[in-house]
Amino acid sequence: MSILEKVKELREITGAGMQDCKSALKENNDDIEKSIEYLRKKGILKAAKKSSRDAAEGLIIVGNDSDHSSLTEINSETDFVAKNEEFISFCKKISKISTKVNSLEELKSSPLESLTVEENLVNLVAKIGENIKIRRFKKIKKDDCKIQDYIHNKASDECGKIAVLLKYKSSSNQSDDLAKNICMHIAALSPMSLDQNTLDKTFIENEKKIIEDQTEKNKKPEILEKIINGKLNKIISDNVLLDQKFVIDPDKTVNESIQDFNKKNNDSFKIEEFIRYKVGDGVEVKKSDFSDEVKNLIQ
Repeated sequence: MSILEKVKELREITGAGMQDCKSALKENNDDIEKSIEYLRKKGILKAAKKSSRDAAEGLIIVGNDSDHSSLTEINSETDFVAKNEEFISFCKKISKISTKVNSLEELKSSPLESLTVEENLVNLVAKIGENIKIRRFKKIKKDDCKIQDYIHNKASDECGKIAVLLKYKSSSNQSDDLAKNICMHIAALSPMSLDQNTLDKTFIENEKKIIEDQTEKNKKPEILEKIINGKLNKIISDNVLLDQKFVIDPDKTVNESIQDFNKKNNDSFKIEEFIRYKVGDGVEVKKSDFSDEVKNLIQ
């Protein structure tokens, strides 16, 4: 078996990083069993075992450079660890390199100091004693647009519990406040899409079916259709950014506020896209009984 094959096998057995596996084999004359014990003693195998635990806390990280902006979610098991200085320091380092990559896998394999990001992560898990995962990543290219970011519940200038990126066009310098307010609106109301054309068609179909099932059938077909369409349009407008009531001015929709701004400032403000990340969104946390919790504490 070649050294590369042994490294691969050791990595599959332990879940440790490539460089850690390579070093362990070198220290133990390429003996896999001794290398497993070596990793266990160093705490790296312990870190790998923790990778099966649920991680739904953590931070969202904003990255910015002259050409791109990015959001990255890094999860921990508890909010206590998300406030740990070493965890926050790791997030700050990710902020600096996140705009240079194009995918989550590329981010994990990127060099960070003398190791890769993933190897630094394994070491952090072993040191802190909780499962930590880089869960998701997305990047926006600025092109000829502006990008406004907003971080809610900040842990540092680079990260917090909710983060928003807003890509927009504007012909004036008066639009920064409007863009910031729209970012705050997105953070608060969590729209699913920019407009009705970009809303998930499956979502619309499912909502329509629910409304149809809940609506009494003892009405004329044309009245029934009007009731169903009215309720469906309300659900759509509640989930579409431009149609939502603006949190800064609830008497107007976001789109109406933009149009008013453009008239007042002779501007052409237009939203191109947005990204909103909230820590733990969509993470399914498995419930465990008391005995499971005790076992987890001693692992």
